[in-house]
This record gives sequence, structure tokens and C-alpha cells, in this order.
Amino acid sequence: MTETSQRRTSIDREVARNLLASARLLPPEALAVFCVGSAARGWMTPASDVDIYIVTADLFRPEEGAARAVPLQPDVVWTRLAYLDGRRWEIKYWTASQVGQILEKVSRASFESEEMATSLTLPEEAFLERVLSCLPLSGEQWVLAQREAVQASAFREIIVSRSLGEADKAAESALGQLAVGDPHGAVLAAHGAMRYTVDALLDSLGCHGSISSKWRVRRVREASPVALPFDRYWAMETMRDLDRADPEPWVHSTLSWCREMAMEIEV
Repeated sequence: MTETSQRRTSIDREVARNLLASARLLPPEALAVFCVGSAARGWMTPASDVDIYIVTADLFRPEEGAARAVPLQPDVVWTRLAYLDGRRWEIKYWTASQVGQILEKVSRASFESEEMATSLTLPEEAFLERVLSCLPLSGEQWVLAQREAVQASAFREIIVSRSLGEADKAAESALGQLAVGDPHGAVLAAHGAMRYTVDALLDSLGCHGSISSKWRVRRVREASPVALPFDRYWAMETMRDLDRADPEPWVHSTLSWCREMAMEIEV
């Protein structure tokens, strides 16, 4: 890896297109090509991968690719790993039809009928989440149209509701652990409830990324929620105020914060 690529925290669009084309990984009929994840958001580290989504009208199978099953038609997404410019690149090939099916799962009609809104798989959720923060390399109008479709859908409500539900489960677990005399288990459960609540808050503000917890700190900084100053978040994340000899007050304080915050989050 060159010194320049080590310092780079985001991707150069022209360089990325040229690298993909030179490696024969860019289908000429691609409807859109976009960088996603940390490279698109300016969060790359020297060890970060470059993640690319390519959308075509028909299923594209790259040489030396691997197929991942998805509950869509076509029922696979092809992935190709490559090492370009000193970094590991992961390129996923989707079809426009698959994207349309994912959007249908999070349509407001599906959400209100509760038929499909809870059936998102992780790859599908990642696609919707990442299209909102991606960096288009080509097909920008297509990308913007999908971004608008996601924003108009019930995607935000779905993931916020899910995180709040998980926070409730973790809070109940924490209280249960206290009831049976396991304060250490209660601490971990309360910490989990806090994290789910923070995810719900960030997603409610449009700062998505809850499927990858490693970027939670970055998301808090990026969103800068008025309801959660960074110092307050960091104190809870690191359990700064936890008294190891008497952890129960910290558990109750953290769960109280979760309840209060949940009431403020717009679903």
C-alpha cells in the first residue's frame, strides 16, 4: 500500500472507476456503480476494505465470483473480492429487479399491513442503509432515485422500531438479572439496552449504520444529536460512572435514560 493510500480516508471516484475497469470488474451495461460503507463516508482506516455495489438490468456473474443466496429473484447476489491499489475490494453485483423487491418490502403499504416489513435480511437492510450514504461512481440519477425511494418508504420506522424493541428486551433482561442477584449480568444487559437506544436515536435522525456497531461512535459524532451530547454518550459507552462494588445504581440510571430517550424518539 502506498503512503498516499494509507492516508486516504475516502475514495476518489475517477480512480475507483479506472481501477474497476482495468480489473475487468465493471460491466459495460451497469446501470449504476457506487461506493458504500466507510470509504463512501470518509471513515476509512489503513485497514479498511473498499465496498462497491454494482447494479445491472440482468444478473452479472463475475469471473472467480462467489454467490450469496438472497430471498429475491434472482435468488443470488454475486460477490467478487480483489486487491486493488493496495486494498481489499469487495464488489457486489445486484440487479435492478432485486432492488425493486427490497423496496417493496419496506413500502408503507407493507409496513402498515405488517406483511413484509419485518422480513428484511441483513444484506437487504445493508443495501437500503448504504444507498442513503453512498458515493455514486456512475449512474448518479439512478442512485438518487433509489435514495428518494428509500427516504419515502417506511425503512426508517422499521429499523427504529426494531432497535427500540431490542432495547426493551435488554432492559427487561437487566431487571431480571438484578432480581436473581446477578448485577454483573444486569450491567451487560443495561449496556446493551443503551446501545440499542442510541441506534434508534441515530436512525431516527437519518444517520444509519446500526447493522455495524463498530461505527457507532462515528455516527454519534456525525449526527451530533441535541438529546445526546457526545460526552454523555461516551460516559455510558465506557461505563465511566459504574461503581464496580455497587453496580445496581448504574443499571437503574442507564435504564431510566433508555426509557426517557425512547419517549423522545420519533418513530
